[in-house]
Amino acid sequence: MLSKNLICLWYDGTALDAATFYAKTFPDSAVGAVHHAPGDYPAGKQGDVLTVEFTVMGIPCLGLNGGPGIKHNEAFSFQVATDDQAETDRLWNAIVGNGGKENVCGWCQDKWGLSWQISPRVLTDAVTNPDQAVAKRAFDAMMTMGKIDIAAIEAAVRG
Repeated sequence: MLSKNLICLWYDGTALDAATFYAKTFPDSAVGAVHHAPGDYPAGKQGDVLTVEFTVMGIPCLGLNGGPGIKHNEAFSFQVATDDQAETDRLWNAIVGNGGKENVCGWCQDKWGLSWQISPRVLTDAVTNPDQAVAKRAFDAMMTMGKIDIAAIEAAVRG
């Protein structure tokens, strides 16, 4: 049974591929039920995968193979709080290295166009520091980065 509230993500026939990648890459993630179209529809034929139920880091999602008409953009992203540089590197490299692309300030896109913010907790703590000078130094350092470099953020915090 689907959750009462979940995130529906639109794909162009690749919902199962995306869900499988997320389940392999992120902890507390899994592919659930795969539903096939009971009849032909604008983006596919009877029997094609229509929807895929999956979980990404505990968040219930539904992948909808709705066709090429709607593309993902940065207005929606998953923000992943990482604990150290190794976890930051692993997740960033998994997304970018699997046909994705780098962006700025810890953002990247997977090969399906979905945006991810790979955000070390150190960064979040630094840019929300009550000492505005510390927060600004960390923010300014982040603005120069693609993948977040925790050592550089910690150096910015120290001044």
